[in-house]
Amino acid sequence: MIDVTISVEHGDEDLTEDILDSVETVINLCEELEGVKFDNEVSVTFVSDEDIRLMNREYRDVDKTTDVLSFPMYEKADLELENKRQTEYIRQLGDIVISVDKAKKQAEEFGHGLKREICYLACHSMFHLMGYDHMTEEEKTVMRQKEEEIMSKLKITR
Repeated sequence: MIDVTISVEHGDEDLTEDILDSVETVINLCEELEGVKFDNEVSVTFVSDEDIRLMNREYRDVDKTTDVLSFPMYEKADLELENKRQTEYIRQLGDIVISVDKAKKQAEEFGHGLKREICYLACHSMFHLMGYDHMTEEEKTVMRQKEEEIMSKLKITR
């Protein structure tokens, strides 16, 4: 079971029920694809560009805005071990923070809707929570394939 907590601190007029429901679906599909079997919790917070800039500065020492921040609780190997443990407790998988301002700008730049952009950012961040990265071309290719698989399942393509 996945417990998804969504908080909207900015952009609530743009974040429709359909978008928020789709974010929850994305999270479920990502975990299903990766075979995450333990009960866990994922939090998603929607913020402004200024809020995410401050968080980016505080946690990554990068003083600029970004589209999404991921705060994973596990490394890939640790997540695999956690998957094998039998416990009745719900464990925190991680936190996702999405800039609504940046998502709107990127949706316009890329010529698609806000729903597609928000869902993609949630998907991208979920794979970070599950231990994936894109520091090398090989890692980037693997991550992009997984993202595309999820977005195709949702029928939200470019």
